Amino acid sequence: MAKFLAVYTGSPREGPPPAMDEAAMAKGMQAWRDWMDRHAGSVVDSGGPLGKTKKVTGSGVADVRNNLAAYVIVEADSQDAAAAMFKGHPHFTIFPGDGVEIMPVLPVPGG
Repeated sequence: MAKFLAVYTGSPREGPPPAMDEAAMAKGMQAWRDWMDRHAGSVVDSGGPLGKTKKVTGSGVADVRNNLAAYVIVEADSQDAAAAMFKGHPHFTIFPGDGVEIMPVLPVPGG
């Protein structure tokens, strides 16, 4: 099976995420745990939320904003199969996330 990096996306913002009431947060976290349990056999790295970003270039280091919110690494027979795992995910059905981007983890050339 191939490995796929799934990146949860949202809107770039300053500061903490928008407040959710306690019941909505509990419902979302339970749905997320349920998703992880259903796909436990395919999850290679459970990942986690992402914090502030620093970008390093030839010009130096700078604080930047992007729409990356969290990640997970899964295994699947194909990219389509990996993408199907995320249909109806709580990241965007309960929480205010945009979506999930899935890309193959490729071998290092010459490695």
